[in-house]
Amino acid sequence: MKVLKYTLLILLGLLTVLLVWGVVIEPYRIDQREETVTIPGLPPAWEGKRVALVADFQVGMWLANTATVREIVQHLAEQQPALVLIAGDFIYHPTDEESIEEAREELEPEELQETFGELNRALELLQSLLKSDIPVYAVLGNHDYGMGTPEDVKLDWLADQVHKALEAAGIQVLENEAAPLPSPDGSEGENLYLVGIGSHYANNARPQQALAQLPDDVPRLVLMHNPDSFDELPAGSAPLALAGHTHGGQIRLPFTPEWSWMALLAEDQVHADGWVEGYGQPGNRLYVNRGIGFSVIPVRLNAAPEVTLFTLQRGS
Repeated sequence: MKVLKYTLLILLGLLTVLLVWGVVIEPYRIDQREETVTIPGLPPAWEGKRVALVADFQVGMWLANTATVREIVQHLAEQQPALVLIAGDFIYHPTDEESIEEAREELEPEELQETFGELNRALELLQSLLKSDIPVYAVLGNHDYGMGTPEDVKLDWLADQVHKALEAAGIQVLENEAAPLPSPDGSEGENLYLVGIGSHYANNARPQQALAQLPDDVPRLVLMHNPDSFDELPAGSAPLALAGHTHGGQIRLPFTPEWSWMALLAEDQVHADGWVEGYGQPGNRLYVNRGIGFSVIPVRLNAAPEVTLFTLQRGS
């Protein structure tokens, strides 16, 4: 009986330590990952330049990890990468559904943004980056449509407000679009392009439409929120594809990334974080960022918030 009692006490103690670590410590332990990637036909002006990737602020989640968002944004403003990419989910949910619908009925569309404290908060957190000269591009995630699951009703009008607010703040949002990126040295000539894919949960991911806007064989990066969109990209069309959404599983056992809370709940294979091998079409590479915020519960275990910096190099 004593052995059982002590065993239960030890297990309770371990669970308490894990909970404290996951709530109080790990969400504030920023993991800055440095990666070197080869982009075929990379313009000389981009050789050796760094591209930063962040994702999943989830502002509006209870106990949202806004302090870490602010720290990462400030750090990027100081590091001055050539480009910052944000892979969606700026907000978690702007407020409860009843008050959103009430606000929509009572206010004109241009006034809706004022009712969304979380959206305004997300933009406030980005101020140090937006005041720099660093170009910032983004795509929208499922929470920017008010969707926690693929079965939820999507709020197109909400995503439209998020889109407009980001653009007004100086962040170019790409929705199944391709755009030439400004040269880091201000020169004209060859361009590096960015392809932005729409939200997978919102049934708005149209890679073919976005890729059709590219001139033939130009160097490109591909940005999406959900890594499930990656498999739709034709072979050789995405030498570097970037995504978020997964939070790295958010809660997972050490040394076993496939054993995560997200993987246990998912019906399909989960591409949790880092380079994803054996997925997608030949000639394409996908990197999944763990993001910063939370989903459902404000805990991260063995899935620290991540900012990724890619150093670009020219190659075939």
